[in-house]
Amino acid sequence: MSMDFQFDKNWHLQPINGDSGNTYMGIKGSEKVFIKRNSSPFLAVLSREGIAPKLVWTRRTSNGDVLTAQEWLEGDVLEASEVGNRLDVVRIMHHLHHSESLKMMLYRLEVAEVSAFDLLRNYAQDLPNELQSNKYLLRVFRFLEDHLPESYVSHYCACHGDATNRNWLLSKEERLYLVDWDATKLADPALDLGIILGRYVPLESWPSWLNAYGVKSTKRLLEKISWYSAMDYLLRIRTEYEKHDYQQMNAEILKLKRIFAY
Repeated sequence: MSMDFQFDKNWHLQPINGDSGNTYMGIKGSEKVFIKRNSSPFLAVLSREGIAPKLVWTRRTSNGDVLTAQEWLEGDVLEASEVGNRLDVVRIMHHLHHSESLKMMLYRLEVAEVSAFDLLRNYAQDLPNELQSNKYLLRVFRFLEDHLPESYVSHYCACHGDATNRNWLLSKEERLYLVDWDATKLADPALDLGIILGRYVPLESWPSWLNAYGVKSTKRLLEKISWYSAMDYLLRIRTEYEKHDYQQMNAEILKLKRIFAY
């Protein structure tokens, strides 16, 4: 296996398929770990709080890369149909969003604060012509532009930023973890809630889900979560277009139409 960084010769690193080239299964004798290159120092705190798998060690390579090793867990990612029905998903999201230690750690790491306007701007900036000319996507964008939710930095918290089913790992011991923290942000918790509720929870069940999460379902909150959900879909549609994965792009458009049906 060719590698562009040096590491302990006693370890065999096997790239994990489908990833960007930064994650490996590390094997040394009977020991097996999940290794990530240049992950955030935030991982140590998440591990300590039980949100992410246990951190085993951190090492710096000869060329300056930092490798983090987490316990290797046998298990599966959640099916899309499971995410909206699990109370441990609710519990982990509540823990993440209400943890002052996680929030303060992100501020110390100078992780970006991301407002609703920032997301809107990220979508619109240099938007490919084909997406600009899509009348449905334009209508959604104009609606979001006209209904920008209030954004208070004092309400910002640690957000995962990509809490889709593929980033929920259920171990064989039935312990649930949230993994892949590359999209971590300081933002309104509605950013994460919009991803989960907008993708996995029927609209009529949003109030009961939010009640389990610990907040009262108000018209303003539901509108804010709907806004962040639609915004997330637009950003994913753009990402899939730029990857030339038009099948997945169209699948995202169909999901968006469930909550924004014109």
